[in-house]
Amino acid sequence: MKKLLVLTGISGAIAVILGAFGAHALSEHLNDSQLNTYDIASKYHFYHTLAILGTALLYANTNKRYIKWAGYAFGVGIILFYGSLYLLACKDMLQLGGWTKIIGPVTPIGGLFFIIGWILLILSQIKN
Repeated sequence: MKKLLVLTGISGAIAVILGAFGAHALSEHLNDSQLNTYDIASKYHFYHTLAILGTALLYANTNKRYIKWAGYAFGVGIILFYGSLYLLACKDMLQLGGWTKIIGPVTPIGGLFFIIGWILLILSQIKN
């Protein structure tokens, strides 16, 4: 549980920092589409941070390994999915150029980790 709570704290802090940065510093540097992508990434980043917190609390009460692994899957999903969205939204500003060919395919892999996390939560209740 301790590792999941630390992951929650780190992810939550990063979500707030990146959200504030996007709201206050990026509006003059990104177009509307890029700002929308960044905003969506920021919101859903925080939602999945809350999902990690939920898995930590569930794990503390049940100690089922599927719940712990769901939390870790959410953490990997945050890094891959939202990390890639943040980078893609800021690609012009960061001058990423050809890197977008590598970053773009990472997004659905992150989404797959979210799906795995949710399935692991289901399994935690089906398997005893």
